[in-house]
Amino acid sequence: MAPMTTTEIAIGDLTDPRILRLLEDHLADMHAESPPESVHALDVSALQDAAVTFWALSDGDAVLGCVALKQLDESHGELKSMRTDAAARGRGLGRLLLDHVLAEARARGYRRVSLETGTQDFFAPARTLYASAGFAETGPFADYVLDPYSVFMTLDLDA
Repeated sequence: MAPMTTTEIAIGDLTDPRILRLLEDHLADMHAESPPESVHALDVSALQDAAVTFWALSDGDAVLGCVALKQLDESHGELKSMRTDAAARGRGLGRLLLDHVLAEARARGYRRVSLETGTQDFFAPARTLYASAGFAETGPFADYVLDPYSVFMTLDLDA
């Protein structure tokens, strides 16, 4: 009989080689899909900022995904670095990560969570996931500007 594994979401160790590989894959995909000026993904040093909390999703020894929440102000958070390993897609792990970060945003008392994602077909599954959770398209927020390669979405947590 195979050993039981447990899917867990916990604060991620940004020195763990498994997490670094996942983040490298994430940045590589972002740069492959968008021009450099339209890539807003955070690198490891930016994920270490005090305003950012980073979580990893693991199943046994495998790191299958990650997500981060950046505090923009006392009532507004930004979803960042949402990634599911390519080999683990289609298992509902993205929904687990999204539910986790939204629960954390509510626990912090945020009134809304916003995100930026791409307009290209590559990002369609992400846009669909976010819309299914109640995110609606909005204009730019924080330091973002209008960009043909960006979609901005916000979820009102008070609704």
